[in-house]
Amino acid sequence: MKAWVAIALTASFTATVHADPAAWTQAQKPFRIYGNTYYVGTMGLSAILISTSDGLVLIDGTLPQNVPLIETNIRALGFRVEDIKVILNTHPHGDHAGGIAALAGDSGAKVMASAKAAWALEHGGDNPNDPQYGMNAPYPKLTKVTVVQDGGTVTLGSQTLYMHAMPGHTPGGTGWTWRSCEQGRCLNMVYADSISLLSNKTYRYTDPTQPERLAGYRTTIATLRQLPCDILMVPHPDAIDFLGKLPQLQPDKPNPWLDTNACRAYADQAQANLERRVKEEAAKPVANHKGANG
Repeated sequence: MKAWVAIALTASFTATVHADPAAWTQAQKPFRIYGNTYYVGTMGLSAILISTSDGLVLIDGTLPQNVPLIETNIRALGFRVEDIKVILNTHPHGDHAGGIAALAGDSGAKVMASAKAAWALEHGGDNPNDPQYGMNAPYPKLTKVTVVQDGGTVTLGSQTLYMHAMPGHTPGGTGWTWRSCEQGRCLNMVYADSISLLSNKTYRYTDPTQPERLAGYRTTIATLRQLPCDILMVPHPDAIDFLGKLPQLQPDKPNPWLDTNACRAYADQAQANLERRVKEEAAKPVANHKGANG
């Protein structure tokens, strides 16, 4: 895990850095979040499983070395890895996409992502347009990723998931929403992408030759504010203290993650990240800046 620590230390801007990479590979007992939605990731990296009448949907694969942990968690819930039919992704960094190739190989699942994320997945995360280009270790490439457009849907059995473009943390960042039901009550589930603006030393969100960088992140903030949202999940659970609420999950008690203001609060956090980043970049002007990564 020393390589991940080095990544954090070499960043020139430090908005919302995840402080405990050791947790990324630490086993976490799987659990039901609500209805047909389950957590099967590690203590530091989320992986979300959705059961349907025609098989399973998995969102995110975390690190390559976590694949055995995720598969063990899936089996511990009484499901079969071979029943995963679709694998989706929030963003194509190795800590969320690195295990997807192996999981797809073990299950035979179709992998689906946004157009920009699909390109990165097929190149092992080696994307020169990514804010963290050069900071992250490569991961196994995927040979075929089906593209889902912004506003598009993915349906398996009676379950439909909706794709929402959430650029900023990466160009192809994606959020997914669906409805899960329990005892006749259906809730709006939101798995939103990361909102940190960590980058390499040359990437600038305020680059005037790349206006889509700021515009995209502002669109993400607006999307988060307007989404129907009862339960929020994110790729790094510590970002919203998701696992910290797990002990409150008790029979006949209110679901600890039910919070209709959670997405708006997350949007407020994103807005604060943006304002801080813009101020930091204004204080560190770059002479003769040429665009993408200098």
